[in-house]
Amino acid sequence: MFLVVLAAGLFSLAARDLSDPDIWWHLRTGQLILETRSVPHTDPFSYTRRGEVWIAHEWLTEVFLYLAYRVAGKGALVIGFAAIIAAAFLIAYRRSPGRPYLAGAMTAWGALASVPTWGVRPQMLTLLLVSLFLFFLDQSELNPRLLWWLPALTLLWVNLHGGYAVGIGLIVLYFAGSALDWAFGRVSRAQAVSRMRHLTAVLFACLMLVPFNPSGTRLYWYPIETLRSRALQGYISEWRPPDFHLARFQLFFWMVLFTGVALALSKERVRFHQWLIAVVTAGAALHSIRHIPIFALVAIPLLSERLEHLLTNRPWANSLLVPRANSSPRLVSTNALILMSVLAFVALHLYHTVREFKTSEARTFPAAAASFLTAEHVPVPLLNHYDWGGYLIWRLYPKYHVWVDGRTDLYGDNFMEQFLQLYWAKEGWKQQLDNAGIMSVILPPSAPLARSLLHVPGWQQIYGDGQAVILTRTDISK
Repeated sequence: MFLVVLAAGLFSLAARDLSDPDIWWHLRTGQLILETRSVPHTDPFSYTRRGEVWIAHEWLTEVFLYLAYRVAGKGALVIGFAAIIAAAFLIAYRRSPGRPYLAGAMTAWGALASVPTWGVRPQMLTLLLVSLFLFFLDQSELNPRLLWWLPALTLLWVNLHGGYAVGIGLIVLYFAGSALDWAFGRVSRAQAVSRMRHLTAVLFACLMLVPFNPSGTRLYWYPIETLRSRALQGYISEWRPPDFHLARFQLFFWMVLFTGVALALSKERVRFHQWLIAVVTAGAALHSIRHIPIFALVAIPLLSERLEHLLTNRPWANSLLVPRANSSPRLVSTNALILMSVLAFVALHLYHTVREFKTSEARTFPAAAASFLTAEHVPVPLLNHYDWGGYLIWRLYPKYHVWVDGRTDLYGDNFMEQFLQLYWAKEGWKQQLDNAGIMSVILPPSAPLARSLLHVPGWQQIYGDGQAVILTRTDISK
């Protein structure tokens, strides 16, 4: 009963609309792969990078996304990713002592702390795979053969998302933890050597499987290049540190604090791998918002274990640790009513989310302006808002190509800096616009470049609504 309610709550919390700007170019890429029966190795979608090398590291996810969309519509994407997110946190619950109540409370805490990063996004698959890696790494202390699930998962992971490096890193941290446990006398030499031997073999197997993807050995370097990107760190909000002045990051702040205190003050010896994965994932999450759920998946079992040790042998806490068996007719009826109510709420929430797709799409993206561009022929190249690039790829490709979209790794730091100078209409923007040969723009009405162009001779507005304006040159000789 408790597990069903927890699963339903997680699923409902994770059921989000298609508000992520990148989901649209993922869908179009999946369609392109299925239609051409090949994975693109160069950019097909933009004016500015067309024909240049592009590492489509999420190609398999994109195929699944488009197949789900084609078979069952956008609702299938919401349901599928809500299930993926819920599964990731249910595995963390399964790894936790103190089930059901303590573990359930910590799982809910971790989930709520992670909510700002959730959505219909390929990186949600990385969350699920991180959770599975942690499960098999923990369980393999009792059964080392379980470690051999990790190479199989790595082979899948490198074709789903570039976050596979997190899995490699977890194996390394568990290896280092075993070495430190031996060095400080917490396990015998025989135990440590056996554990490290198995981890080394599995790590080697995982690394050897990384090139088994359409981009080959280039995927070895992709995570490093991503982390070194100034554009990602500077301009993409989820790659920035969380701002603890904002309410949505308060639960994460307290989770980091409580995890650190719980580990530091624990009367029982904390294994070194627990310290290592907690410190490293907390550091990653404090550096970039998108890593918060990875820390949560690590912290949930650690907090559950510390709390269980703290509350053991305290009479007032017995009901939290050992649920009472009670099968009275009244309780059975009450539980059935609660269960039906929860499931009804989940169904209604899902129905409302799917029903509001069109409204949400029009509120977030330039839906009407895209329809205008589909019907009309405006001069190109067409400069667009960064957050709209993926949506315009979905709606307008191949009739139009975009100027920029969410594939920041493709465009590079220098291009992104130049684009932002132009978007914000900074000094020299007119010359930059002419040098780039831009003939039309589609931007929010409030964009500095759009407002500036309204007062520049040779430009005219041909479309406008509350979401977007389209301006074109009147003198196409420019």
